[in-house]
Amino acid sequence: MGSDIQKEEHSMKCVICKQGETRPGTATVTLERLSMTLVVKSVPALVCENCGEEYLDEEVTARLFREAEEAARAGVQVDVREYKAA
Repeated sequence: MGSDIQKEEHSMKCVICKQGETRPGTATVTLERLSMTLVVKSVPALVCENCGEEYLDEEVTARLFREAEEAARAGVQVDVREYKAA
C-alpha cells in the first residue's frame, strides 16, 4: 500500500516560517517543461497553518513527475487535472 499524506497523523514545524505546524490538506501544483504546463488540483499535502506553505511526500511528487512526463510525450501544451488516488 502506498502512503497517503492526508491520512498521516503527524505534523511538523514549517521550515519556511518556523512558526506554524503543518496539517493534512491539499495543494494545486503547476509543472512546466518547455512549452508544456500541467496543473494538478487537489494534490494531498501537508499545509502550514500559519503561512500556507505546502509539502508533498516523495510518492506523490514522483507520481506528478510521471504524469508530467507522459503529458509531455503526448504533446500536451496546457492541461488541468484533478488528482485521483491510485
